[in-house]
Amino acid sequence: MRFLTDRKRAEGLGPARAGTEHHWHMQVSAVGLAIMVPLFIFTFGSIIGGSHDEVTAYFARPFPAIVAALTIVVGFVHFKNGAQMMIEDYTKGLWRKALIISAACLSYAAIATGLFALVKLAL
Repeated sequence: MRFLTDRKRAEGLGPARAGTEHHWHMQVSAVGLAIMVPLFIFTFGSIIGGSHDEVTAYFARPFPAIVAALTIVVGFVHFKNGAQMMIEDYTKGLWRKALIISAACLSYAAIATGLFALVKLAL
């Protein structure tokens, strides 16, 4: 850390200025997923094999719908951040920017699709 200026040392930012923040977001989303995925499996597992009407009635209740929505959002945001970190580590130049934008677009499209399907199912 001797290459850091006093200001950078006080702010906690290294030479890249964002690595710690990305790492922290990944850790927080990983802990959230460690809690939400078993909860999702527990709530969703009881309805597997049910008819369409039973599934619709089940997801019309707030708790299963909220758990499913949070799992979708946090899971795909975690995917986006992980893909971005991987792309930043292994690519350069224009490919880096194009792949990061593609990963973000894919992630947000999957979130929108999942939430749309959940809303259609719940309503």
